[in-house]
Amino acid sequence: MLTIEQLQILKATIDADPVLAAHPLTPDGAWEIAEAFNAPSSPSFTVWKTFIEAEEIMSNGFVWTAVDALSVGKARIWDWMTRYGSINPSKVNVRQGLADCFGAGSPMANVILPQCKRIATKAEALFATGTGSDASPGNMTFEGVLTYREVQQARVM
Repeated sequence: MLTIEQLQILKATIDADPVLAAHPLTPDGAWEIAEAFNAPSSPSFTVWKTFIEAEEIMSNGFVWTAVDALSVGKARIWDWMTRYGSINPSKVNVRQGLADCFGAGSPMANVILPQCKRIATKAEALFATGTGSDASPGNMTFEGVLTYREVQQARVM
């Protein structure tokens, strides 16, 4: 559910776009606007994922011998990070843990970190913080699908 501030930002964004603002103030019009906001952002806005399964990380180019080569302390960090089956790479301390394990810019970091990012939808990018570049992904304050009801609510504010 969007906050009042987010609804105000959404309304201002819709009102500033002549194509979106031209949609009728009906459920169908709100649906069409929501669909536009649920499409991938253009230009692309890269964000940190808030959830990725350890299995996904370890099945896409993961070099298992790199774990074997870790010191006991670094291996323990990796074990603790993945023991619950997923991580939240949007958190700075989680990304620091990955860097502490494998080294920032290491071959393993270059395998893991790209999997921890994705392109935001237009709605997610609207409310995200940060630059949104691949080198410096943003963080989401809203994640998921924008509903037509949220669009309706914003438009009548």
